[in-house]
Amino acid sequence: MKRFGLFIGGKWVSPSSRKYFPSINPATEKPIARFASGSEHDVKHAIEAAEAALPQWRKVPAPKRGQILLKFAGLLRRDKEPLARLVSTEMGKVLPEARGDVQEAIDIAEYMAGEGRRLFGHTTPSELPDKFAFTMRVPLGVCSLITPWNFPLAIPAWKTMPALVCGNTVVFKPSSDTPMCAARFVELLAKAGVPPGVVNMVTGSGEELGEALVASPKVRGVSFTGNKQTGAWIAKNAGVKKVGLELGGKNAIIIMDDADLDLALQGVLWGAFGTTGQRCTAASRVIVHEKVKKEFEHMLVRKASLLKLGPGTSPSTDVGPLINKKALEKVHYYTEVGLGEGAKLLLGGRPAKGKGFFYEPTIFSDVSPKMRIAREELFGPSLSIISASGVEEAIKIANSIEYGLSSSIYTRDISNAFRAIEGIEAGITYVNSSTIGAEVHLPFGGVKGTGNGAREAGWTGVEEFSEIKTVYIDFSGKLQKAQIDN
Repeated sequence: MKRFGLFIGGKWVSPSSRKYFPSINPATEKPIARFASGSEHDVKHAIEAAEAALPQWRKVPAPKRGQILLKFAGLLRRDKEPLARLVSTEMGKVLPEARGDVQEAIDIAEYMAGEGRRLFGHTTPSELPDKFAFTMRVPLGVCSLITPWNFPLAIPAWKTMPALVCGNTVVFKPSSDTPMCAARFVELLAKAGVPPGVVNMVTGSGEELGEALVASPKVRGVSFTGNKQTGAWIAKNAGVKKVGLELGGKNAIIIMDDADLDLALQGVLWGAFGTTGQRCTAASRVIVHEKVKKEFEHMLVRKASLLKLGPGTSPSTDVGPLINKKALEKVHYYTEVGLGEGAKLLLGGRPAKGKGFFYEPTIFSDVSPKMRIAREELFGPSLSIISASGVEEAIKIANSIEYGLSSSIYTRDISNAFRAIEGIEAGITYVNSSTIGAEVHLPFGGVKGTGNGAREAGWTGVEEFSEIKTVYIDFSGKLQKAQIDN
């Protein structure tokens, strides 16, 4: 079985622990390859390599850095199909979605390549004569990027591309569930021309590597996507540096009585069961107007019962496996919680028989907003249907949880649409579309328990990975004093 080390200073090196762990195919439970179990010592080595590469990399003109990102996008495009198959094999998502994962990485690389010719500052008049004032963007320095498994190419690209175009160097820590995708990611970056030490990768346990990645005073920026508990720990331990946190969601689709129910059905199926529910933007709640609740439930159960479980690499599969055994157990635990709370099980509710971490698409009805299945993030193919009497009650229910990432409303009434846009507490709102579908040239992030205000992608991705420097140029030839009464 192939064995991968750590990628530090442009080379693959053995871990100081000499220990390795397997990456498991979630559809077969068989190992794919073995990966280095890094240690605190290895993280320090990676940070030192990033620190050593920083002075030279930040001097590379931003348009030239952008050209490297554009070459990287071309390599991703060239290898899109084998990369998609790797994503599908290691993470489990179906091939069309895996291709989308790769495409997102291509899109953000191309977008951020263009930012290399922008990185805009501002000019503004000085209050004094013969004096010029402007701002410019400068890199943070060494950045720790900690990514999840559910988008094993897209999310690393969302973080790495703006970090690099802004002139930072990177220590990248991928999920231990998808290290093969991460290894291929850094290999292609090196092939695109990223100099040694600019991007380094350490694999292994978050518990083992986390403190060194987050608390090191040499690290000037931390970007993390994952669960709320880990995010809270990072915020507490990072110290004085720039920290970006994206911590999940409990997203709702509102369906009004005037909605196109066939369109809403497509959106709910995609939002709830796409990626096997393993997206932070997945729709785990549907808030349906009481007048159309029974009709919509009948439509939904009929369609969802036809979804086929199987390996993501199979063309006939609709819903792939969960990522690992722990995820399978968590989803089933919440099924039992829902039944215990009095929710009505309409479909599914059990693991599939045989090998692999498969769970049947699950639908609960008669769910109260106070039930745990309506409030806590499950991260699986489980959906709660909640009844509402009108748009105001629906918005109130949508807001009754600690998260605030994505949201959606299906309606033909423009008044309902704008009430939802204004009233829902979320970083993203869709009208007549599902909670899934973020585009790379727009900011991505949430409010409340979803994060700390970070917005990756789009122009705000550049803001996340750079600092603003204010510059004053006085060409008067004499001492001038601002804010002094002359």
